[in-house]
Amino acid sequence: MDADLILFLALTLFAAAIAGATAFVIFWPLTLVHIRDRHPQIGAQLGEGAFIKPTALWWLLRGGYRATPDRSLSGLATPSRISLLVILGGIALGGILWILGNTLS
Repeated sequence: MDADLILFLALTLFAAAIAGATAFVIFWPLTLVHIRDRHPQIGAQLGEGAFIKPTALWWLLRGGYRATPDRSLSGLATPSRISLLVILGGIALGGILWILGNTLS
């Protein structure tokens, strides 16, 4: 494979991570407001400043919201989870391809 193509694919993955960040910034705060308003026990578990708190993000990644039988919570948390996975995957795979592309050139 050509190094330029690999670097282009890395750039595309970084762009996907940016798109995931955009979706995350939309859905995660909506999820946290829903939790604050309707599920104070989960809000207490996640704590203050849950937007960037590692324990809250881990709760989201592992799908902790599925234990609560609230379709509205699942409807907000699922896109948040997918977008967080896209961010992490895009950065990780883009970084690997960037390193690979730079070693080949």
